[in-house]
Amino acid sequence: MSPRPIRIALQLQPQHAEYSDIRDAVIRGEEMGVDVIFNWDHFFPLYGDPDGKHFECWTMLGSWAEITHQVEIGALVTCNSYRNPELLADMARTVDHASNGRLILGIGAGWFERDYEEYGYEFGTPGARLADLEGALNRISERFEKLNPPPIRRIPVLIGGGGEKKTLRYTAEHADIWHGFGQPDVIRHKNEVLDNHCADVGRDPAEIERSCGASVGKVELGDRLVEAGASMVTLGFDGDTSYDFGPVGDWLAWRDHRNASAV
Repeated sequence: MSPRPIRIALQLQPQHAEYSDIRDAVIRGEEMGVDVIFNWDHFFPLYGDPDGKHFECWTMLGSWAEITHQVEIGALVTCNSYRNPELLADMARTVDHASNGRLILGIGAGWFERDYEEYGYEFGTPGARLADLEGALNRISERFEKLNPPPIRRIPVLIGGGGEKKTLRYTAEHADIWHGFGQPDVIRHKNEVLDNHCADVGRDPAEIERSCGASVGKVELGDRLVEAGASMVTLGFDGDTSYDFGPVGDWLAWRDHRNASAV
C-alpha cells in the first residue's frame, strides 16, 4: 500500500481577533493551498487575555462552508459535552451539505473547566466525559443514517487526544483521523499504541490518518514527524499572531517535495 500523501492543516484559533480577521485568514489559507482549516470549540480564550475576544465554533464552520470552495474544514476538536449527539450529527450533516462534502467531524471528550462552569454544563470527571464520548460516537453514527437528506459523503471522524487506554481505543473503533500532540518520539509511541488497539479490534491501522500539531517555525521537524507516523501536520495561529502565515509557505513547499518524491 502506498503511503498517504502529506497534508498541511491550519488551526485558526478564534481568539483575540475580530471575525473579519478570521474570515480573511480562512480565505488566505485556502488561496495558499493548505489542505484543511480547523478552528476549535471553546467559549473563552485558552491563552493570552482570558477574557479576550472569542467566537463560537459551529456557527463559524457554517460561514466557512460558504466562503471556501476546496479546502476541508472542521473543529479541532468539538467538545462532546456541549451538544446532544443527535443535534451534533444534524449540525455536521448541514455543514457537510453547505460545504459540498468538505467537513471533517473532529470530536473529543472536553477538558476546559471554565467553559463548562460559565455555560452551565456539568464538568464531572475525566472518566465520565470519556464514557459520554464513547456513547456519543455510536449515537452520531446512528443519526447520520436516519437524516434526510443524508450526508453528502461519509463524514470523516477525527478524534483528538492521547489517552492510551480509552481515547486511542475509541479512535481505533470509530475514527478516520487521529490527532495528537508532542515531539516526534511521543507521536511515534502513541501511533504504536493506536496500532495495537487496531489489532485488538480487527481494524487495518492504515485506515486511520495520523495528524499532529507542530511549531510553525520548525519545518525541519517535518521529516521526523512523518517518520513517527504522521501524514498531516497542523499549524496553529490566533489573533495575537495576526494570522501571519509567513512560515506556512515553507511547510507547503516541504509537503509538495515529499509528495513528489513519493510518486
